[in-house]
Amino acid sequence: MPSRYRMLALDLDGTLLDARGRLHPASIDAVMRARAQGLRVMICTGRGLVESKSFMHELGQTDPVAVAGGAITADPVSNATVRRVAMSSDLTALVCGALLSEGHAPLVLKDPSSAGFDYLIPASETMIDPVTRWWFETNRVSVRYADAITDDEHAEHTIRVGMVADADEAQRVAKIVERAVGVRALMHAFKAVVGPEITGAGERTVHIVEAFDAGAGKWPAILHEAGKHGIEPGEIAAIGDEINDLGMIESAGLGVAMANAADAVKAVANRETGHHDEGGAGAAIEKILNGIW
Repeated sequence: MPSRYRMLALDLDGTLLDARGRLHPASIDAVMRARAQGLRVMICTGRGLVESKSFMHELGQTDPVAVAGGAITADPVSNATVRRVAMSSDLTALVCGALLSEGHAPLVLKDPSSAGFDYLIPASETMIDPVTRWWFETNRVSVRYADAITDDEHAEHTIRVGMVADADEAQRVAKIVERAVGVRALMHAFKAVVGPEITGAGERTVHIVEAFDAGAGKWPAILHEAGKHGIEPGEIAAIGDEINDLGMIESAGLGVAMANAADAVKAVANRETGHHDEGGAGAAIEKILNGIW
């Protein structure tokens, strides 16, 4: 029986990528087969484009991708931004002020195709968490520093403000930011990708806190792209594992949670597949293509 779906929305970390940050061979093969059968494939990741570019190449991705948690839809070939949901300068300043007041450096993500760089840090370089430093260096991220967010020459190109800290501290600060921004922002807090080569990484549970404009998110980005091709929400199958995947798993015609997914994601999913280290995403895609799901 052929697939009843016309589009696949696929997360990267914890879904297509294994615990070492590599694409599982079963996932690559399944994505290629999905395209061959005529399904549109949209990669949807919390990473920025520069941080996910190598994976797009391995997957042969040429269709637009949702990056930065859906705040940007980008062309992975030309690097051009197709769509973005920017934060207002006053919302950016509000989040930055809340983070700085709690002793954390704000990580202000830009639309690099417009600003010409990836992150602005309105704080001292000494405030950067080692995990953030490792991430920037590993992914060759372009970073600029400023004394204050008011020194930002590209305020209109901000699409996310985040921070990195130990889990308990991150959750504490997330609540403070949520109270400050109310319904004006979309907030996420979840476990960070941490490299094993970081000193003391094994003893830390590190979380990311992110704030976006309230209109951002993976699902709105997916809907916008699907609409261009006359694809209805019920014709979309989504696979993911983290809190920033919740909207697409809950709203797609078929929502699939990884075995390693957060409990909240599993609670809204229609199906559950295997672990990301065992090619669970690839197995799910095969069931979708064969009409089993």
